[in-house]
Amino acid sequence: MRLWTLHPSYLDARGLVALWREALLAQAVLGRIAGGYQHHPQLARFRTVPSPAAAIAVYLREVHAEADRRGYHFNAKLIGHFGPVEQIPVSEGQLDLEWRHLKEKLEARDPTWLKQFLGVLRPDPHPLFVIVPGEKEWWERASPGNRG
Repeated sequence: MRLWTLHPSYLDARGLVALWREALLAQAVLGRIAGGYQHHPQLARFRTVPSPAAAIAVYLREVHAEADRRGYHFNAKLIGHFGPVEQIPVSEGQLDLEWRHLKEKLEARDPTWLKQFLGVLRPDPHPLFVIVPGEKEWWERASPGNRG
């Protein structure tokens, strides 16, 4: 499971579809509908807010918006209820790690998609997250060059 800190606009079609599925799974776990993945490290940051279920719904809403911009048809009715949610702090080191990780994936999977981002040094984050100084997050398990 990978719930990207970076904005979903950087993901290729395959990555965006995978993110949608994985975020829906995360929504089920955080809403206690699904029993698996309860302790998955990617969910840790969502558990730092008063309403993790609302936070993942806000996350999904932006993934859905990106799919809409591309003309994809993701079912918005699958997104849970959400209300105002404060931004979740995530370190710049985490964003940088994820950017390197995604570029490695795209280089192998969709180099044509990657070309449009060659000048991007640091990507925009998903709007749910606010970037703060620091190294990679404690919950991160993957590193560029490794699968994850």
